[in-house]
Amino acid sequence: MDEPDRMNRLEMRLTEQEATIEDLNRAVTEQWRVIDRLSRQIAGLREQVEEAAARAVPRGPEPPPPHY
Repeated sequence: MDEPDRMNRLEMRLTEQEATIEDLNRAVTEQWRVIDRLSRQIAGLREQVEEAAARAVPRGPEPPPPHY
């Protein structure tokens, strides 16, 4: 195997690996954006539920249904 051919193959592999790493980095970055957005939505919903629970008027036991 001659040296220039070997170097060409190594350079092609390196280029392909760099492209793959860039693609994976973009995918991970986008996933983190989605995770961050969903985490903020969950936190907002949790606050809404806690506020609704705090506003709820505590009542006594439920009266029996009318058919009793």
